[in-house]
Amino acid sequence: MEYTVSMFLNTLTPKFYVALTGTSSLISGLILIFEWWYFRKYGTSFIEQVSVSHLRPLLGGVDNNSSNNSNSSNGDSDSNRQSVSECKVWRNPLNLFRGAEYNRYTWVTGREPLTYYDMNLSAQDHQTFFTCDSDHLRPADAIMQKAWRERNPQARISAAHEALEINEIRSRVEVPLIASSTIWEIKLLPKCATAYILLAEEEATTIAEAEKLFKQALKAGDGCYRRSQQLQHHGSQYEAQHRRDTNVLVYIKRRLAMCARRLGRTREAVKMMRDLMKEFPLLSMFNIHENLLEALLELQAYADVQAVLAKYDDISLPKSATICYTAALLKARAVSDKFSPEAASRRGLSTAEMNAVEAIHRAVEFNPHVPKYLLEMKSLILPPEHILKRGDSEAIAYAFFHLAHWKRVEGALNLLHCTWEGTFRMIPYPLEKGHLFYPYPICTETADRELLPSFHEVSVYPKKELPFFILFTAGLCSFTAMLALLTHQFPELMGVFAKAFLSTLFAPLNFVMEKVESILPSSLWHQLTRI
Repeated sequence: MEYTVSMFLNTLTPKFYVALTGTSSLISGLILIFEWWYFRKYGTSFIEQVSVSHLRPLLGGVDNNSSNNSNSSNGDSDSNRQSVSECKVWRNPLNLFRGAEYNRYTWVTGREPLTYYDMNLSAQDHQTFFTCDSDHLRPADAIMQKAWRERNPQARISAAHEALEINEIRSRVEVPLIASSTIWEIKLLPKCATAYILLAEEEATTIAEAEKLFKQALKAGDGCYRRSQQLQHHGSQYEAQHRRDTNVLVYIKRRLAMCARRLGRTREAVKMMRDLMKEFPLLSMFNIHENLLEALLELQAYADVQAVLAKYDDISLPKSATICYTAALLKARAVSDKFSPEAASRRGLSTAEMNAVEAIHRAVEFNPHVPKYLLEMKSLILPPEHILKRGDSEAIAYAFFHLAHWKRVEGALNLLHCTWEGTFRMIPYPLEKGHLFYPYPICTETADRELLPSFHEVSVYPKKELPFFILFTAGLCSFTAMLALLTHQFPELMGVFAKAFLSTLFAPLNFVMEKVESILPSSLWHQLTRI
């Protein structure tokens, strides 16, 4: 045997090695090109897909995510047709209080949790919702109009106090008694509701103080709202005033509900939110339902949570991380306490488990940054006042309040941990395509860096990593190409190396054959070699 191998190696010429290495390099190069094209088009390795789809079942394995490939393109896929502003910034429905929460963080850590860009957006919101063109007719509102534009926090607070002091000025209201004469009634001006709002947001150092100021703001704001409601049809000026007074009243009631939630009066907060949504059903831009969902989860009123989701998780309505991940949490809750990856791989996923996994995949595709915060793979910071949907800022805002709700459901985080990464194997590639939602915006990273403080490491969309077989094929192609080049340039030397390598490779086989020859009878070995 050894003699045969040696004779075979001695008969090989350098041209054979050149042809062998060149052919190997060509074949591996063609495989690499095909693998790369397939990966760019379908987002997975062809060899890996064939091995998982055809070889693994033969070996008794079950792919947990195979059932998800049958996801229907109905439902949320219709949102692909929506014209979506890619990087529209939204007011955070669960934003904190500047004086009682953000400023306290700064006092303790010395860090600024809010960026200038974020606070500037809030200033623009305040000017939009709390001012109107007729503010110059009411002295206190005129002062507040300037206060909302003021950048210095102390100057804003001083302006709010000044607006409240104007209440001491008396105005005369003409009341006709008889046709021929009139008298004048002296009446106090109403308190300035927006001044109380500013003080509650920025001067109050505790939630209890903020709640007290918001109650005073509610008394003043409710009076202004009722007066402007009676005059709203008397002209465009009165209509603008009524719209502003409506915004002020809704804002006050919402913040009062949030104060109650912070102070542990969750049932009271839920009632206030429900009443507010019934009283102003058209003001969906405030996303009050997201506050309601969080409060209901705290009460563990999962049936009520499902009822709210049934109303707001609709194709025609914009999605959010709160909507998608709350829906996933409810479906995970039905199976998470008994879920085991090992058992699921043996018997396959049940219908309920499949629904839960699909809901998690849907949520992760909408916002891929959330799982790392829920699984505590990345540290949380205080949420900003504005968020970018599907961005890191939204993920922080969601996880900051909802992490406790996921922990409360036994096994929910374990199910999330076992399944969330499978989403990225399902999302079409490149990222310009979408699966259940419109394509993931490529500008989120830039916008999030403006919204989030500099000490926070912004989470970037998890890019698809190159499959192992593409990397292996690329390495094989490079190695064989280098061998082909060296063999072409130094055929004699490479021939010597090749013979030495093959001799070393066959050495264990020769050793085994010698042992077999020594054990078996010569006549039997002769017959076997002839066969």
